[in-house]
Parts: sequence; structure tokens; C-alpha cells
Amino acid sequence: MAGLKRSVSGLWLVLLALASHPLWADVPATAPAMLLAEVYEANIDVTQYWVSEKYDGVRAQWDGQTLRFRGGGVVPAPLWFTQNFPAVPLDGELWIGRMQFDLLSATVRRIEPLDSEWRQVRYLIFELPDAAGDFSSRIQQMHALVTQAAVPWLQLVEQSRTVNRDTLMQHLERVIRSEGEGLMLHRADAPYLTGRSDVLLKLKPWQDAEAVVVAYSPGKRKYRGMTGALTMEMPDGKRFQLGSGLSDALRRQPPPIGTRITYRYQQLTKNGLPRFARYLRIREDFQGSTQPDQ
Repeated sequence: MAGLKRSVSGLWLVLLALASHPLWADVPATAPAMLLAEVYEANIDVTQYWVSEKYDGVRAQWDGQTLRFRGGGVVPAPLWFTQNFPAVPLDGELWIGRMQFDLLSATVRRIEPLDSEWRQVRYLIFELPDAAGDFSSRIQQMHALVTQAAVPWLQLVEQSRTVNRDTLMQHLERVIRSEGEGLMLHRADAPYLTGRSDVLLKLKPWQDAEAVVVAYSPGKRKYRGMTGALTMEMPDGKRFQLGSGLSDALRRQPPPIGTRITYRYQQLTKNGLPRFARYLRIREDFQGSTQPDQ
């Protein structure tokens, strides 16, 4: 009996030690509240908005002490990356460059961060959670914070105003030609809000959606012996084939059944299926979410 008591006591001490370990202590009860964008519509008065590029990065929120993914998990960044960040909440995007999401994703999800990889990463901020004033005043506050911090990889997302819809579309065209994602529009007079709201709009020449891999179609001709397409199931149960955009590496080793995929398309057919669907990326979870959408 004494031996059993010692075993139970020892197990209890181990559990207490695990509970106090940083990897456990840092897991929040809930994800941080964030502002999420609605889709731009042509009847919007664009003169009421600040405009910025939509970055294809990993959303992350700094709470003044810890950098977290959208889902709440701690970003495993090197200590030097955040040690001189302001002691106030920031919201932004971890980013390396246009068309570099896969490289960024591999970098920020590595449990043991590599300095050589993180030296490429920037934290682009576009919001001050819970700060007073409208968005125009918060831009000024963010500028002051970034200037004072003097951290090269902590940068403010460039914001500008536009005079009409034609000018906005010209801006969009320049970004797309440079392989950018699109534009974000944030109402100048908006207080800080969370949840999905039309004070923040995303403008892209295509739509993004998610579906789950349920089967594979064999490849033909040059893809013989590999995967030709992924059979995808949409939330409403409709299925479609997704082959465009798959790399040879993905065709040789396709995502497992049940994987959630983000794909891009132009519009829906009359049957509710995506037209010109193209593989974009695997929807990953790093104790949180790396969804690119703001």
C-alpha cells in the first residue's frame, strides 16, 4: 500500500510539473478576438476608407507579452524577434513576401525556430486592439509605436486614401500585376471592433473558399502514377475535382483524406460549383489558425 501511495504521489508531482511547463501555461482558454473583413461591393463609397495591400501571410496578434496565432496558440518565434515589441496589443500579419506563403508557413510552425529563417520574417501591423479613437487616429498611434520601437522587422502596413472607384481599381491592378493578393479597405471613422464587420473590406479579383479532400483521381499521361486531381467536398456536400495548381510534389504525395484545403475560384456555376478552381494551400493549424484572410 505504501508503494502505491508513493507511486500516486510521484505521478501527481509529474502532472503538476507538466501543468506549469510553458508549453501548457501559454495555451489560452479562448482565441483572441479579431476584426474580420466582409467582401467589397461596388456601391461602397471608397472615399470613406483607408486602403492597403492584402498580405498573404499568417495573422498574428501581440498581446503586449506574447505573440499568438489567430486560433490562440503561441507563435514559436525566437525570443529576439519580439523582445523589443511595444508593451501594448498589436494586430497584424507575419509575412516574408509575395508568393512566399509556403515558406512562411514552414518557418512559423517550426517548434524549434531557426534564426536564419526568422530573419526573413516581418510583422506587419494594421490594427491596435482596444485602442481609443477612430482608425485614422489609430494609424497615427501605430506609426508612433513602430518608430519608437525601432525594430526593423516590426513595420506598419502602408495606408492610403483613394478619390474614386476607378482609382481604387487601378491600385488593385498594380498590386495584382506584382503578384499581390488584393486590397483591404478600412473605414477611417471606425472605432476598434471585433468580429466580422463591413468597416473592414477585402477586394480581390477572385474568391477563396475551403473544402475537404475525400478522394483522389489517378493521373494520366505525364501524371501517370501520380494524383491527377483531388476530389473535394464543400460544406454543403457538393463535390468537385481540384487539379489545377497542384505541384508535382503534391501529386506524388497528396494531402491525406480529411485535409482541409483552401482553393481559389472566379465564380460559382448555376449548380453551385466553383468555376476555374485552383489549389491554393493546405489549411493548417498551429495551435491556432494560419488563415490569410483578414
